[in-house]
Amino acid sequence: MPGIRALIVDDSAVMRKIVERTLRQGGVDMEIVAEAGNGEEGLALLRRQTFDLILCDINMPGMDGLGMLQQMQAENLARQVPVVMITTESSESHVRSALMYGAQAYIRKPFTPEQIQERVLPLMIGA
Repeated sequence: MPGIRALIVDDSAVMRKIVERTLRQGGVDMEIVAEAGNGEEGLALLRRQTFDLILCDINMPGMDGLGMLQQMQAENLARQVPVVMITTESSESHVRSALMYGAQAYIRKPFTPEQIQERVLPLMIGA
């Protein structure tokens, strides 16, 4: 699966770099990596370009990850693109909400390249 175009949405620039590095270590070959600091920035990018994979934090200032998922549904953005939520949340209700709004998987922080292989790679093969 060469040349993946990924969108990483997280309010921490350091965490966005960690996500990118861990994806690469997990075997995701990314050609383009776009970054957004919150859901509003993520939506703006989705309106302008297409992606093959979206990784999004749940808790962010401004528009959070759940709000971004809801707006993606409302605007019919990236319907066929796998969305993986990244969270520190232990609350099952947040995870259920994310899945209800269209996320295909979630990963809890801190995560490993092995978890990326287990949760993200199957979504990319099926895409």
